[in-house]
Amino acid sequence: MLILQRKKGESLSINNNITVTIMDAGTDWVKLAIDAPKEIPVLRSELKEAADENKKASAEVPQKVLNEILKKK
Repeated sequence: MLILQRKKGESLSINNNITVTIMDAGTDWVKLAIDAPKEIPVLRSELKEAADENKKASAEVPQKVLNEILKKK
């Protein structure tokens, strides 16, 4: 893990195609601007965790049940 200290308005680059800029900071928060190509997903960790949980839960549903749900629509 790399730990950096940046000030408001300063940036860092990742792999020459992602730029993270510090927009504002408080005592216990920071506002970031992330410039990345559209094909690179940028998600808050809690949204990624929820998506992973939903994907796992849907994989546990038998295909027969999924087919019945799709027929009702």
